[in-house]
Amino acid sequence: MIFDLRAAGCAASVLASVLASLTGAPAMAQTLSLAVSAPVTSIDPHYHTLSPNQSLDAQIFDPLVDMDATAHPVPALAESWKLVDSQTWEFHLRTTNFHNGAPFTAEDVAFTLDRVPRVLNSPGSFSIYTKAVTGVEIVDPHTIRLRTSGVYPLLPIDLTQVSMLSRSIGANPLTEDFNSGKNAIGTGPFKFVAYKPGDRIELDRNDAYWGAKPAWEHVNYRIISNDAARTSALLAGDVSLIDAVPTSDYVKLSKEPKVTLAQIVGLRLIFLWLDHQRDVSPFVEGPNGEKLDHNPLKDLRVRQALSFAINRPAIVSQVMEDSAIPSGQFLPKGSYSYVPDLAAPPYDPARARKLLAEAGYPKGFRITLHGSNDRYVNDAKIIQAVGQMWTRIGVQTKVEALPWASYVGHASKLEYSAFQFGWGTSTGEASNPLRALTATYDAAKGLGTVNRGRYSNPALDQLIDKALVTADDGARETLLQQATRMAMDDVAIIPLHQQKNIWAMRKGLSYTARADEQTRAIDIRPVK
Repeated sequence: MIFDLRAAGCAASVLASVLASLTGAPAMAQTLSLAVSAPVTSIDPHYHTLSPNQSLDAQIFDPLVDMDATAHPVPALAESWKLVDSQTWEFHLRTTNFHNGAPFTAEDVAFTLDRVPRVLNSPGSFSIYTKAVTGVEIVDPHTIRLRTSGVYPLLPIDLTQVSMLSRSIGANPLTEDFNSGKNAIGTGPFKFVAYKPGDRIELDRNDAYWGAKPAWEHVNYRIISNDAARTSALLAGDVSLIDAVPTSDYVKLSKEPKVTLAQIVGLRLIFLWLDHQRDVSPFVEGPNGEKLDHNPLKDLRVRQALSFAINRPAIVSQVMEDSAIPSGQFLPKGSYSYVPDLAAPPYDPARARKLLAEAGYPKGFRITLHGSNDRYVNDAKIIQAVGQMWTRIGVQTKVEALPWASYVGHASKLEYSAFQFGWGTSTGEASNPLRALTATYDAAKGLGTVNRGRYSNPALDQLIDKALVTADDGARETLLQQATRMAMDDVAIIPLHQQKNIWAMRKGLSYTARADEQTRAIDIRPVK
């Protein structure tokens, strides 16, 4: 087993690592080098609701309530929580310290909740998870009560997404001061050391961590977006674990005696956005390239046609090599608020052509489909496949795949007409994507915060609002299922498939596959 060691490491440490690589025995308390596929856009845990950011956040920061590997809530900085009345949640806080030695108290919770909606220039605000809190009462240093305007049973689930900050970093902390490390102070298992955007984050073990002690003194958290390079780094021993195992390498790695795999059906839906807002969409033209004075994508029949034109089983088998499951909704089977009889839309090109003709496009139209080429598993190949399928029904499709760092900025500015994205439902229930992706955009209310298609449906908004204040779990699940069906029937988005989350690691390590696809260094352990 091979581990990267700091250049300044002593000769004894180097010898220990070499011996470990020869014998296969784990070298305890050394550096762990791992590689993730997607770049981090900020160290600020409240800047961008993006899975790569949240995966990194979990190394440095803690929420009040966390999620286990199967997306069930577990205690974190809050040891327990309860409803003291219909509009008040009480959280009993853990006794621990931040990395700078400052004690964690209820004042820090209040500071964090106040800060979240005020983060400047956020491309995906976390305010969706804090908007329900209308009042904060500090009972004592380790007890805090959070008030809501009505019954709000999802508050503990929402708070799994909000990392706690220390008020000692000062009022109005800037995002750039997290990236420099100045404000990157949490209570998590590892301390921030350095950040080189697009390349790596260096972390040191927090020996005072309140939870299980991490096995590694130092973590080299590398970003290797190129699939081949990531696999090669694992096989060469440059890193000891990789996430997002390329589908093309899965079979090879499964037969490699020095490699162990871990996998689970994930909570990430790969889907397509369509421009629901503009009367004239920038990347849509008539069948001969002429300008249109209207937006075909605002017609339900056109959206349905584009969905029926997609052969999801073919994408799963041929592009994803069975490392995904065709989907017609936000969540995989077995999840709370999954709709049992809402299957993936069937592949029906004849029906798609008929719908286009009914909508007034018997000769189709032209469109550009945008996407990333280094963010999701096979992302560029997926949009190429969709583009070919759309072209076959008369919607002449040009495909443009861009590096994520460039792509996400353009998408967040609503510059595209049709574009690919993914959403990991880290709370494990449908109110999360419904509020973030399909609720009418309202920055003041913290709704539709990443609704990049600007879909809006007042009837759906009412269902979502009703579900959020329904205390009974069964009744709330029914409402969320109804809302999911309404969104999918109206083609608010075009769902494609649910990814399988796959990790590969060197023999001698173990990792419990997580449904939320996070790669947490604390859960990477030497095999005893």
